[in-house]
Amino acid sequence: MKKIVRVDDLQVFVTTASAGSFSAAARLLDISPALASGAVQRLEGSLGVRLFVRSTRRLRVSDDGERYLSHARQALEALELGELALTQGRGEIAGTIRLSIPSDIGRNVLLPWLDEFQLMHPNVLLQLRISDQVADLFGEHLDASIRYGQLADSSLVSLALAPFNRRTVCASPSYLARHGVPLAPEDLSRHNCLRYVMGEQTYERWSFHSPEGARTVQVTGDRISDDADIVRRWAVSGVGVVYKSRIDVMDDLRHGRLVEIFPEEYGQPAPLQLVCAHRTSLTPAVQMLRTFLFTRFESYVAQ
Repeated sequence: MKKIVRVDDLQVFVTTASAGSFSAAARLLDISPALASGAVQRLEGSLGVRLFVRSTRRLRVSDDGERYLSHARQALEALELGELALTQGRGEIAGTIRLSIPSDIGRNVLLPWLDEFQLMHPNVLLQLRISDQVADLFGEHLDASIRYGQLADSSLVSLALAPFNRRTVCASPSYLARHGVPLAPEDLSRHNCLRYVMGEQTYERWSFHSPEGARTVQVTGDRISDDADIVRRWAVSGVGVVYKSRIDVMDDLRHGRLVEIFPEEYGQPAPLQLVCAHRTSLTPAVQMLRTFLFTRFESYVAQ
C-alpha cells in the first residue's frame, strides 16, 4: 500500500531546503526544530529516499532531494492557487501578511492604502515593518517586502507594482532661488546634496542617463540619514538637493514643494515590486494585496 504524503511535510521540506537548516525552517514555520526534522524524516520514509545529506556542521539537499524539490514546490503552489480560487469565488480572504515596506513611500503613500485594504478584508492581520534596509525575508519571517530596483537574488519571486518608476533630482523652490538651478549632472558637485545610507553604504555616487550617455557624479553634502523619509523632508525644508524615487516625491512635485531639476528620463530606473522568498509565500491574501496595490499605483501615477 502506497504511503500518503502529508502537505505539512512538503511545506517543511521546501522551507528547510530554502532556509538551509531545520532550526531556521522551524523559526519560519513557528514550530520546533524537532517537529521540522520529524516531518522531513516522515516524508523521506514515505518516498523511500534521503532528501538531505546531514552532517554535524551542515545540511544540504541530496541529489534525490534536488530532483524532488521542484515538484514539491509545484504541488504547494497548486494548492495555494486552489485556495485562492475558492476565496476569490467567495469574495473573502483571511490570514496574516507579514510585510516590509520602505520608510518614505510606506508612511506617506502606502499606509492609507493598507488601511483601505484592511477595511475591505477585515479578516486579514497585517504585521508591518518599516525600514529602508533590505529585508531578510527568511530571517525575519516575512511573507513579502516592497522594494525598489532590480533584484540581485534571482531565486526570489518578484511581482511588479510600478514597473516604469524612475529616480529624479529635485529641490525646493527656495533652495533653487538661493543657490541656482543645476544645468547638468556635473553641476551637482557644487550643491548641498542630501544623501542616505543603506547598510554600510552611503549613496554619494549618483548615476544618470542623458543624451550624451551614462554619467556618474560624486556628490557631497552636510546631511546623511538611513531614513529616506527624513532625506525627503530635508529637501522640502529647503536645505539641499535630493535624488529620489519619483513616486516618493510625486505629491511634493504636484503641490510645488519640490521642483524637478533634470528631465525625467535622466533618472535611473527604480521599478517598485512586491518580493517574496518563494511562490509558497504567495498566499491568497498576499496575491490580493498585490493586485490592490498595483491598481492603486496605476491610478496614483496617472494623476
